[in-house]
Amino acid sequence: MRCPQCGFESAQGAAFCSRCGTRLLSLRPAAQREYALIRIFPSWWHFVREILLAVGLTGAGIYVLFTLQLDYRVGVGLVVAAALALAAATLRRQSTNWSLTSDRLIERRGLVATHRREMELADVRSIEVDRSFAQRLLGIGNVLIASAASADFMIQLWDVPDPEHVAELLRQARLKRLA
Repeated sequence: MRCPQCGFESAQGAAFCSRCGTRLLSLRPAAQREYALIRIFPSWWHFVREILLAVGLTGAGIYVLFTLQLDYRVGVGLVVAAALALAAATLRRQSTNWSLTSDRLIERRGLVATHRREMELADVRSIEVDRSFAQRLLGIGNVLIASAASADFMIQLWDVPDPEHVAELLRQARLKRLA
């Protein structure tokens, strides 16, 4: 196979040029289609501050409504603020997700203004699992995926449940992609 970058004739079936390192384009069979493997969301533990705020506001609202002799609107306002804080946490969780397909890893962020990053599984250089002590206690962790295409390009899956399993799924999908 001839390298499109330098013109060097590489060995048949090689994924990269042995002279310049450029990825060689290999045609995939038409019958092989990309399919979804898993969709990953951040753990609810990532939003524990918002949840605790909602619980505190709800408790304060109930206390004001049934114990203090204040205007009922103050208590109702606190309960409504708690519901809004919880709704905001839910929207933030749903607006960030990572999709692993048979060919690539896709990161999506945002509801109104969206940001999307993709990494081909064949371009994955390393997969790291990073867990603090608190994350280990909670069963969550961060998965860092570095690209071979650029030293700066990295996708970070933060506070995902069972990060070891996610890293193993990525590794297996990458190996199947390269085969």
